[in-house]
Amino acid sequence: MSKKQNTIKNEITLSGVGLHTGNEVVMTFKPAPPNHGFAFKRVDLEGQPIIEAKAEYVTDTQRGTNMEKNGVQINTSEHVLAAAVGLDIDNLLIEINASEPPIMDGSSKFFIEALEKAGIEEQDAEIEEYIVKDIISYKDETTGSEIILMPSDKYQVTAMVDFGTKVLGTQNATLERISDFKEEISSARTFSFLHEIEMLLEHNLIKGGDLNNAIVYVDKELSEGTTEKLKKAFNKDNIKIKPNGILDNLELHWANEAARHKLLDVVGDLALVGTRIRGKVIANKPGHLVNTTFAKKLAKIIKMEKRNNVPSYDLNQPPLMDIHQIMDVLPHRPPFLLIDRIIELSDKHVVGMKNVTMNEDFFVGHFPGAPVMPGVLQIEAMAQAGGVLVLKSVPDPENYLTYFMKIDKVKFKQKVLPGDTLIFKSELITPIRRGIAHMQAYAYANGRLVAEAELMAQISKVK
Repeated sequence: MSKKQNTIKNEITLSGVGLHTGNEVVMTFKPAPPNHGFAFKRVDLEGQPIIEAKAEYVTDTQRGTNMEKNGVQINTSEHVLAAAVGLDIDNLLIEINASEPPIMDGSSKFFIEALEKAGIEEQDAEIEEYIVKDIISYKDETTGSEIILMPSDKYQVTAMVDFGTKVLGTQNATLERISDFKEEISSARTFSFLHEIEMLLEHNLIKGGDLNNAIVYVDKELSEGTTEKLKKAFNKDNIKIKPNGILDNLELHWANEAARHKLLDVVGDLALVGTRIRGKVIANKPGHLVNTTFAKKLAKIIKMEKRNNVPSYDLNQPPLMDIHQIMDVLPHRPPFLLIDRIIELSDKHVVGMKNVTMNEDFFVGHFPGAPVMPGVLQIEAMAQAGGVLVLKSVPDPENYLTYFMKIDKVKFKQKVLPGDTLIFKSELITPIRRGIAHMQAYAYANGRLVAEAELMAQISKVK
């Protein structure tokens, strides 16, 4: 069953400090039209330029996912985008008066709360969802970080982290369904190791950081000099290490909060693919670099498949019409009945299927030793699927025949061989009038377009 896209009902504003700049940031979530996706608008710059949340704009991942378009930057976008994805929002305009969103408490919690307060609104447009059919993976050979995406009936994410330190150890976290994001993942805060904090302080960064928006794991001895730097940076009179190895003034929400936050980052970074994903993500030692590199790879795959315009159907589901029901409508019989199933049927389109086997009569002579399905029979099979659509318009299809009137704009793209499963899709170009149907027909196999044509046929009552 198709689902509709979502945006928010009302605009809502929240403010806080930027993690690295320490400056006050004002950010406003605004509704966006269908098929808009996520985008940031820099209202502090001349012309208020917009940066779409797309993987292609990622330029740097050292301290978050940072994008740049035409010299305009958006930094650390992942927590905001994760909140939108976690609430099943598809379209959102994010106005911001700085390069980075407010850090808040280092999680997505406050963004979730703001978006829920604004209200979620269904839109009159179906969602665009990429259904994973084959395993897609990317591995960083240097770090060993790897992301694997495999088929699943829903979007799921598992993150596994191992930093090789006793204080953090090995942790795993799993998001079984996106509806669990708010309760299970959104409150997981960002974390860092003490040696990283020292480096950031040396470079005059994390000006907006304090012990309430980042978990600091102490992976080295806390020297007196480091203690004094942390006191000054975090405006604290005293700094201590808790028994669980983190700096004081903060309680973990979960023992595996670090893994949950890494999962949150994966969700936010994969939002840059630009479409919903129906598949299971397994991220081993994820980080913004491997996340966004995988997002770029996936976005290219999706773009290529869109270019080929290959629809996806679950062939394991019971057909709308089996071979016996097809023969109740069409007069064709073996060996000239060239469709096995009808998968979809409406007033305007039909989708049919044929399993091509070596037992087909035409392979005997076309060609000996190199069997290829004749193009003319591919056209005939598309027409037979279209015939089911056309005969649906009459109450007694068994009393009618369909005849070709014209075939136009025929193109053959790929060979069809024994073992292929052909999918045919025919759509009416104009409504059926006086028994004449004008259709655009396509044939697909192995995830590729193999043939296309414009067909015109007339239905005629048998005398």
